Amino acid sequence: MGYIEGEDRNQIILFPESIDEYVSDNNSIRIIDEYIKQLDLEILGFKRAVNPSLGRPPYHPKDMLKLYLYGYLNRIRSSRRLEQEAIRNLEVIWLIRKLKPDFKTIADFRKDNKKALKKVFRDFTKLCDEWELFGKELIAIDGSKFRACNSKKNNYNLKKLERHLKYLDEKIEGYLKELDDHDQIESPDRQPDAKEIKERIQQLKDRKEKYQQYRRKLKQSGQNEISTTDPDSRLMTNNNHVEVSYNVQTTVDAKHKLIADFKVTCKPNDLGQLAPMALRAKRLFGHKTFEVLADKGYYQAQDLKKCTEKGITLYVTKQTHANTTKDQDFYSDQFKYNKTKNVYLCPTGKELHYHRIRKKDGKIIGYEYRNDDACKDCKFKARCTRAQKGRSIFRHVKQDLLDRIDTQTKRNFKKYKLRQMIVEHPFGTIKRGWGAYYFLTKRKVSVSAEISLSFLAYNLKRVINILGTEEILRRLRQRGDVVPV
Repeated sequence: MGYIEGEDRNQIILFPESIDEYVSDNNSIRIIDEYIKQLDLEILGFKRAVNPSLGRPPYHPKDMLKLYLYGYLNRIRSSRRLEQEAIRNLEVIWLIRKLKPDFKTIADFRKDNKKALKKVFRDFTKLCDEWELFGKELIAIDGSKFRACNSKKNNYNLKKLERHLKYLDEKIEGYLKELDDHDQIESPDRQPDAKEIKERIQQLKDRKEKYQQYRRKLKQSGQNEISTTDPDSRLMTNNNHVEVSYNVQTTVDAKHKLIADFKVTCKPNDLGQLAPMALRAKRLFGHKTFEVLADKGYYQAQDLKKCTEKGITLYVTKQTHANTTKDQDFYSDQFKYNKTKNVYLCPTGKELHYHRIRKKDGKIIGYEYRNDDACKDCKFKARCTRAQKGRSIFRHVKQDLLDRIDTQTKRNFKKYKLRQMIVEHPFGTIKRGWGAYYFLTKRKVSVSAEISLSFLAYNLKRVINILGTEEILRRLRQRGDVVPV
């Protein structure tokens, strides 16, 4: 028996006569081609969407957008790698019709159309809404850290700067002493001459001046840190590692785990992001009422109040605050409030009475309850608190609302447990599956454009898995017959 033989390379016709024969009818790249063909890039704000009358003809932004979307769908984000794909990848050759843009042209397209790329993501979410792929009943909100294009070495805070300046002062002082003693040193090993020592001292002084400028900038701006490569990025804890990152907030619909909205932030935690994200989702969903799942990192009274007032049902777990002794039997949640008597009952049955009002920035934030006489003779005091006078309990001014949401979350805890399955799905796919756990671009506006391409690719992949290629092409072509291109 013989082997399966390939074609003779020297024959006149080796490849199909039509480039369209390279791509099957149900190939997903036909969806990219059909969808982008229908976009009005001028309305979306793409540069060179209108063909310029002067100068060298540019590449059509639709072709460049097709190339980028294909790349992000196939784990190719680098402009240099996309340049190679346009030369060797048959699918890309078909998609952009044998165009061969260089890496600089490809990179400039992303750089010049930052806001427009975000609008393409919005346009696709509207298309998903038209096809009723959003349930608009249950959403999950969460944030994830993506590593920025800035090393830890190029991130400084006051403590780090002071340490560097102290080290430089010691080095300069050492070199100066070495310069003074240079003539007296007799050693068989070669010692740096006076000229070399002066050059090293000048280098150290230049570094010292640079660090002093960073310190002045920090003090003038009132910020905690400064990043020199990507000024918008911040030091954050990311998977038990401290890295210079961005915190990307997402809103994911529970029906098909599609990303409805996102926002890139520079804050290292999620506190204060619940209300902005939930209210943005309400506007996107046409002001419908829905339920929101979020973890304890979003637990903030002000945000919970805003969402509740807008008719949004919240399932958010509360933070457990430990006491100074770390004894769980005497955590603050073990103290029960008696509304009728306006007292707190401690785990031993003692009553803690209203003591005083607590304020912050001139506003009342809550009330303090304590009973110093009872704490004085309590045999459990060492387990309860380290304070000399005794234990105090803080009651937030909006504690009734917080208690209501806590009860609401406990009653629907089975639904709350869906949170991780819903909102972690996109992050797992993009960061672990596609390897896009770091950014290639710098500054917040560029990072937002980059992540919008990742989320657009994710949503497109999900829709392909849900509807299938043939059904999506049918709907797109039907839509194209109605919507003028």
